Amino acid sequence: MPNKIPPDASPVAQFEHSLDELEQLVEKMEQGEMSLEDSLAAYERGVGLYRRCQTALEQAELRVRLLADPDQPDAARPFAADDGP
Repeated sequence: MPNKIPPDASPVAQFEHSLDELEQLVEKMEQGEMSLEDSLAAYERGVGLYRRCQTALEQAELRVRLLADPDQPDAARPFAADDGP
């Protein structure tokens, strides 16, 4: 059973915890030893964790945009992928 994270933890800690739990859940499901009912419950939990991670990433992006240009956060451009040296 995964450890509970305190509700007052930072958004980064909450994201990391959710991502770790999701990765563990996927590994367990990939082993193929779960019953159908357990698999469905795990899938449902995984969807919830995925949504929590996605929301955290969206909030982080908004914070970066606000920091980059507080007067016009919508004008901020997405970060370009680094293609290497």
